[in-house]
Amino acid sequence: MSLIFDRLRTRSARRPAAAPGGSCPYSHAHVHGHLVPEEPTAPGLPPAASGESPGTADGSEGSDGSDRAAEPAGAHPVDPAAGPPADPAAADRFTDPRQAADFIRQFHREQPAAGDQEQRIRAVLDEIDRTGTYEHTPAELAHGARLAWRNAARCIGRLYWRSLVVRDLRHLSSADDIAAESFEHLRTAANGGRIRPVVSVFAPDRPGRPAARIVNQQLVRYAGHPAPDGGWTGDPAGAQLAARARDLGWKCGEERFEVLPLLVQERPGERPEWYELPDDTTLEVELVHPDHPWFAALGLRWYAVPAISDMTLEIGGVRYPTAPFNGWYMGTEIGARNLADADRYDMLATVAGRLGLDTSSDRTLWRDRALVELNVAVLHSFQEAGVTIADHHTESERFLKHIAQERRLGRPTPADWSWIVPPVSGGLTPVYHRYYDPVDPSLRPAFVAREPW
Repeated sequence: MSLIFDRLRTRSARRPAAAPGGSCPYSHAHVHGHLVPEEPTAPGLPPAASGESPGTADGSEGSDGSDRAAEPAGAHPVDPAAGPPADPAAADRFTDPRQAADFIRQFHREQPAAGDQEQRIRAVLDEIDRTGTYEHTPAELAHGARLAWRNAARCIGRLYWRSLVVRDLRHLSSADDIAAESFEHLRTAANGGRIRPVVSVFAPDRPGRPAARIVNQQLVRYAGHPAPDGGWTGDPAGAQLAARARDLGWKCGEERFEVLPLLVQERPGERPEWYELPDDTTLEVELVHPDHPWFAALGLRWYAVPAISDMTLEIGGVRYPTAPFNGWYMGTEIGARNLADADRYDMLATVAGRLGLDTSSDRTLWRDRALVELNVAVLHSFQEAGVTIADHHTESERFLKHIAQERRLGRPTPADWSWIVPPVSGGLTPVYHRYYDPVDPSLRPAFVAREPW
């Protein structure tokens, strides 16, 4: 989502590498026909969505307290350290066999009941030699998508990575099918207000056959329209897509909270198809304040499911350019960024005026006081509407719990400090006062910035 902001507190010796571009997959799957199940929870333990790791009671995995299973005996067709040997034909392969083999090994380490690792690696490498790429099993796809979330350095909500619902839609590639299942994604994720983390994985890129793309940055976003006075009606972040949709024939009403249509482009150079979102796909919350009745008259609202749709899910060298995913909002993403940023809805001066604050000087901290009240309204409204939302203090504590669980399993937790620390009262949260494992932009599986056609 949108928690990026500048930080001056750095030490060059400890500065982490830059994170991959794109948004935070703070998102958490129903298939066209079948549902890839969540990873099983051991008897007597809470479900994965509770934030506990399925496995032993202390969050570890496997009978020896680790998540590493012994590899089966036998000769390795590929050297474990070096990966597949280079050869002249490798340049013709669409999928890197080294990345494929690395992922299969990781999958079998973390899923020791998955079968014969070496046999699967041989099959994958043979398929890459014959076709240029390979096809994941449903279990590999589901675990790979969850690992992509676990590896998301900009996401504070990774404690719940095991609960990600993975919708296996790889057999779908037409614009009509992608739009229909994207709408179903929103219904599944909204879940009557109890937001589910969901990813819908459509057809991958294949040699000579790039897959279709969703043009929108998010499945739900509000349009922005320039006003005659130089200001904006709606969300300036949605202005470019709104203009493109109008060129394609979309009839807009130029309202403040007007949901953009979904644009899907099947092939490079083709005009995208556009689709109005059905009413039952967009769960919205009208914003009110617990102490200020006038707040309701501001007419503010926000949608409940933040579903990122312009990033590529990359697993073992296979790229899925259409894989929308969502989690649930942290309140500051709406109250401190979407509604408060000067290049978004820019509501701070309006709220400050209604509060009667002295806005004559920055030293009165009027922006800070208005920002807090705006965030109070967001959290209160979502709670009253029965829609899942997290506050930044609770989510910070949960992120440290995630780090502790991963450490017990012998795994690092790469994190981008400037995204993890919330934009409101950052110094009051425990995630502020520490360093994190450095970000590795090459870490896979991952949600990565989508490359152009």
